[in-house]
Amino acid sequence: MSENAVAAASSLTRSLTLQVDLEAIKPQIEAKLRQIGRKAKIAGFRPGKIPLKVLEQNYGFQAQSDALNDAVSQAYAEALVAAALRPAGPPNIEAIPAEAGASESTLFFKAEFEVYPSISLPNPSELSVTQTVCEVQDADVEETLENLRKQRADFSPVDRASQAGDQLRVDFKGTVDGEPFEGGTAEDFRFEVGAGQMLPEFDAAAVGMKAGESKTFALQFPEQYHAPALAGKASEFSITVREVLGPVLPELNDAFAEGFGVKDGGIAKLRDDVRANLQRETKARCKARTKKSVMDALAKACSFDVPQALVAQESQRMAEQMRRDFEQRGMNAKNMPLPVELFRDQAQQRVHLGLLVGEVVKKQKLQATEEQIRAFLSDMAQSYESPEKFVEWAMSQRDRRAEVEAVVIEDNVVAWVLAAAKVETATSNTRELMQENARG
Repeated sequence: MSENAVAAASSLTRSLTLQVDLEAIKPQIEAKLRQIGRKAKIAGFRPGKIPLKVLEQNYGFQAQSDALNDAVSQAYAEALVAAALRPAGPPNIEAIPAEAGASESTLFFKAEFEVYPSISLPNPSELSVTQTVCEVQDADVEETLENLRKQRADFSPVDRASQAGDQLRVDFKGTVDGEPFEGGTAEDFRFEVGAGQMLPEFDAAAVGMKAGESKTFALQFPEQYHAPALAGKASEFSITVREVLGPVLPELNDAFAEGFGVKDGGIAKLRDDVRANLQRETKARCKARTKKSVMDALAKACSFDVPQALVAQESQRMAEQMRRDFEQRGMNAKNMPLPVELFRDQAQQRVHLGLLVGEVVKKQKLQATEEQIRAFLSDMAQSYESPEKFVEWAMSQRDRRAEVEAVVIEDNVVAWVLAAAKVETATSNTRELMQENARG
């Protein structure tokens, strides 16, 4: 066996020449035949009692092919060890002409594959990163409580023009090219103005109307509208308001707090809980922003070729994940075309960063410790009724523990960079972070 560098688009491509002696694998071929003979059905013979000669006549090619595949796989594995190569994906193996002077029973193959890149880590002291911080203010707590009040609002009839936050009872009828369409007509339909339940033109038209008033307005359906027959179409709607209902907000008292599960401590305890939740959520969002800045800086500072086999695998994984997401939203995505090429650029970035982070972890010894994993889970568990039980459960679940371990390792990498990098602090606010969280 010999290793030969192969000229290719990627600097990571390698090839190995493998050879297998058919005479040497005759025992393996015979073993394959006997294995086939245990279940084979040939007229005139009982399964397991078929003579070897008969088996060879009927299944000789299959047995030789199976034994040869095993032998080539073994030769490939041994060649990798001998050459100290670490493949990044499965090899492409094909038969090649025999070398001059070789025995007639010797077959030659070429295995072509990619190896992992050699990665030189950047000096963290030369990196510039941004660390995001945020302090929850009293006004943030009160705004959140006000939003909770709006969520629990009752609605009662009001004698005034409608405004955002009101509910309307309406009759409406829509037409396209003068013709009504399916789903375009409703009576005594109820919706909240400005809540995004209706298309923007419909919402805008409803503002300022009183009970008993009617209006006709134009509405352009979006190009990506969920009903294909209406997508991009111009329409006309007529609307009649039956009733305007204004919100009646509950008082901020102990009864209100009890509605959110606070049995002791009343509204003061609810206010404390809201503050704690905001602090926890803003901390997580600041941490995510900081991590992105660190990872972007690392990736930008370290360039290397990535194995295309890994990129292809990640592209396929991303396509399958998108298909699952569509299905969870009720869409029939089974036969939806999702070419993996759509994900290749993003997959390339993910593989590049994953290999880089892995190299940092290995060289800087940043593996997650048992204590770190438990601490992370303990922090997560604070919103649970029995935090200790949650931690023990998560520690016993292999997949759950692995997910947490991966996050802790990334946190260790971030801490390693922050300890040495040029760090600029960026102050954010709760509203901005929560809006970003909703978009994400």
